[in-house]
Amino acid sequence: MNYTKFFIYIAVSAGVTYLIRMLPLVLIRKEIKNKYILSFLHYIPYTVLAVMTVPAIFSSTGNLASAVVGCVVALILALFNKGLMTVACCSSVAAFAVNLIIELIAKNS
Repeated sequence: MNYTKFFIYIAVSAGVTYLIRMLPLVLIRKEIKNKYILSFLHYIPYTVLAVMTVPAIFSSTGNLASAVVGCVVALILALFNKGLMTVACCSSVAAFAVNLIIELIAKNS
């Protein structure tokens, strides 16, 4: 492993992260009153969370079918306003059960 490149990558990542957080504070001095910009800024955390979570959902089980079933179960339970622990546990159990069924079918055929 080339440690020089590694530390350069770390330094560039730290610099970019710092600039992204620092520039709005420096460049925008007054309060934002535009309703479209405020609406955009309001939805950024939800968008980032979705972008980080959705790919992880479909690559976590190693089997697309069980991942889809777990995602569908989570969406249905969330639509019925169930709690976070209920949604997480039920979707995990559903994905695990489908994965077991798929392995049993593959083993017996």
